[in-house]
Amino acid sequence: MCDINAYIFKDGKEEIYLENVDIIRPDQGKVYLKNLFGEQKVFEGSIKEILLLKHRIILEKKT
Repeated sequence: MCDINAYIFKDGKEEIYLENVDIIRPDQGKVYLKNLFGEQKVFEGSIKEILLLKHRIILEKKT
């Protein structure tokens, strides 16, 4: 199984936001995420970058 983790890009660094992401749904300035265990989070911002080979999703806050 390939685990994909979501990170927040903040102050030039990446901080873990949610591990084992299964669903990503951008919607009007927010990003809805749900992981394999049913944990759900809504991030106010946007997707900065998705790195499939590195299994990373980078999220960025609204400015």
